[in-house]
Amino acid sequence: MKPLKPWLSFSDQLEQLRGRGLQVEDRAAALGYLKRLGYYRLSGYWYPLREIDRTASARQDRPVRDDRFVPGSRFEDVVKLYVFDKKLRLLALDALERIEMAVRVDVAHLLGQRDPRAHENPDCLHGKFARRPFKAGPDKGKTEHDLWLAKYHALLQRARKEPFVAHHMTHYGSLPIWVAIEVLDFGALSKLFSGMAHEDQETIAAIYGAPTGKAFAQWLRSLNFIRNVSAHHSRLWNINVVEISTVPEGWSKELKPSRPFFYFCLIQQLMRVICPNSSWGDRYKALLAEEFPRLANQQLSLKDMGVVEGWENWPVWRKQ
Repeated sequence: MKPLKPWLSFSDQLEQLRGRGLQVEDRAAALGYLKRLGYYRLSGYWYPLREIDRTASARQDRPVRDDRFVPGSRFEDVVKLYVFDKKLRLLALDALERIEMAVRVDVAHLLGQRDPRAHENPDCLHGKFARRPFKAGPDKGKTEHDLWLAKYHALLQRARKEPFVAHHMTHYGSLPIWVAIEVLDFGALSKLFSGMAHEDQETIAAIYGAPTGKAFAQWLRSLNFIRNVSAHHSRLWNINVVEISTVPEGWSKELKPSRPFFYFCLIQQLMRVICPNSSWGDRYKALLAEEFPRLANQQLSLKDMGVVEGWENWPVWRKQ
């Protein structure tokens, strides 16, 4: 095991960066960013500006970065990329809040027709989700619904002092689905959707232009991943998405499901249904066109985000 790297003062951190070739034009400003944001968080934004170690890359058969920066790399551009990414996260959260609220209503309304407590009733849900227990592993003998209920009750416990929760628990002993849906987070909502009866999934998927209920369930899982990255202030613009959805039939074959741009296209698809007059798509276009840092040394590219040339003219991005 390697020893941990030594602690460095903020001044020493900055000098280390300068010694590795990162240009610092305003020392006081750079120190301020290191103090407020931290070296480690910013390191994800200067990573693309580091040189490729050709020898190590050939040996490991993958790109390996050296500690040295590509000539012309500037601390100012690192900050610009961080600010761009922050605005990208906020834009994602703005849309995802509206998507989550709309899907909550759809799920609660449809399940409520079956039973006010459909979320707790296995007969109202998909058989594999509600009645097929795991045969091995730590959850052996439990169903996916059992695991979901455990998460639901944990969320319910956390919200127990909310007036609407306290009222229903005092007077009724439980929450109907149209009330219970309000304590679910995006992850629990997406999991509940995936446990709905096949015909219910198809009904909701059709509202949003998803090809199938199964596809829409995966969209929700992917968007929950994007939501979690954004909510926890992690780097989003070029992240490797691990909850992958399939590119819909008829969409560009150049889209990469492992890159975030594809999921912004899905978000726009859903926003056109939920908020057809929203300016969200225009704000997204403006952010990419005006605020992504374009460097003289060409070390940063929107292609790393998965952006495809000519995307602005795709039907999903055109004004309705």
